[in-house]
Amino acid sequence: MENLPRKVRSKKLSTKVDLTAMVSVSFLLIIFFMVTIELAKPNIMEQSFSNEGGCGGEPICYRPDENRILTVLLDDNNKIVTYMGLLYAPVQNPKEVEYGKDGIRKELLYIDKKVHEYSASMGKPKIGVTVIIKPSNKSNYGNLVSILDEMKITSISSYSVVDYFTPEESKLLASN
Repeated sequence: MENLPRKVRSKKLSTKVDLTAMVSVSFLLIIFFMVTIELAKPNIMEQSFSNEGGCGGEPICYRPDENRILTVLLDDNNKIVTYMGLLYAPVQNPKEVEYGKDGIRKELLYIDKKVHEYSASMGKPKIGVTVIIKPSNKSNYGNLVSILDEMKITSISSYSVVDYFTPEESKLLASN
């Protein structure tokens, strides 16, 4: 017999696939989406307006103390209008202030000091000012960030951002 060339058969490799890296990535993705879903849920902070001393004949008063509330209205062109109390009967009349240390920061520190003095005279020295920040549709995101920075700088911890304007507040911004 002659020496015939044999057909060379290719060696069959195993078809085993290592899925270790895929399992690690999938667990990371699951953890990522669980965390982002949890952070996307809206957080609501209860704001207490109770007054232990009561209001007149009522044992507990849920009406806010207008001597402790400062409203900050943000409008376009870096305009800030502040007033204290209720707009129809303000403790401090509406006034326009500027951004920065000689503007809104000076105003916040002054109001906070006055509210602490007022609270101390009422027998509650630890209660400070509550600031309600109302950015208008015309204000920009940078203005809101600047006001939040001022809250941090002045150590005012009781504040909230509200997107509702009363008709009187809209008229006030339009007139200024």
